[in-house]
Amino acid sequence: MRKFSIGYRTLKTAIGTAIAIAIAQYFNLDFNTSAGVLTILCIQPTKKKSLESAYTRLVSGIVGMLYAFMFFELFGYHPLALAGMLLLYIPTIVSLKVEDGFVSSAVIILHVYSAESFSMGLVYNELALMAIGFTTGIVINMHMGDIGKELEYYRVNVEELYRKIFKEIVSYLREGDTLWDGREIIEAVQALNTAKSLAFKDVENHFLRRENNYYVYFDMREKQLEIIERVLPKVTALPVIVQEADLVADFMEDLADNVHSGNTAYHFREKLELVKKEFAQLPLPKDHQEFLAQAALYQFIEEMDRYLEIKQSFEGLKVKNARTQ
Repeated sequence: MRKFSIGYRTLKTAIGTAIAIAIAQYFNLDFNTSAGVLTILCIQPTKKKSLESAYTRLVSGIVGMLYAFMFFELFGYHPLALAGMLLLYIPTIVSLKVEDGFVSSAVIILHVYSAESFSMGLVYNELALMAIGFTTGIVINMHMGDIGKELEYYRVNVEELYRKIFKEIVSYLREGDTLWDGREIIEAVQALNTAKSLAFKDVENHFLRRENNYYVYFDMREKQLEIIERVLPKVTALPVIVQEADLVADFMEDLADNVHSGNTAYHFREKLELVKKEFAQLPLPKDHQEFLAQAALYQFIEEMDRYLEIKQSFEGLKVKNARTQ
């Protein structure tokens, strides 16, 4: 059984519904509870989606009233007339790309059907219900909770997972084998997916902002993770442990201790160049197994250079208590 909780969006929905119905009752509108229904449908996860929802429902509602007027006045207020109207109405709103407003417009259409007459008073009543319901939903949804703490939590979590992964790589390079099950890779994928979704939601809550720095950051980390997943087989399947492995292990250990949101990748790319030079000074492989091991390690450091290049293109996050090098 899931833990019982009342979320912020649930609270807004409850308050908004009550306000919309109260306003509709104050103006003595018929079908006043429908204002609450329209408010519920308009309260979406983000401000942008809330505005889009109001627009599609307003357009589909107006089109619905026009169809209701034509069909019911021509063919009478009969179930067959309603069925015929819907047969044409639904494809129309789909072609207009406002099909998401079908449920709310169906409410308006059924009001007309129930009234069994079409008058300007009914039109004003339905337009007033839509205005109250949509406006209340939009206004109540303009206040969104701050998700900065959640984004920061995922940043710290992802960086810690990367440190653990790098430490495991160090163990492979120095000991040749570990009992690591790769759990951190799966956790990092899940954390990045959730974090990017959360950051994108923040973008849709700011009309003048086209991107979120955290979204760019998590996208960068996702690209790095693809490289990590690609290079893991190169170090976990070394046929023998060679001298180069210690050099790479030292580098990876240093990198693991300095995973953060700032941008000092250029510093580690310089260190990686020194590792390459040290590679060149070591003796040539004695046999085919050593040759394969050295080749795999060289490919590994080339991939890690790409890993750092991706980070170097990122400006860095300005966060409190960020670790620096």
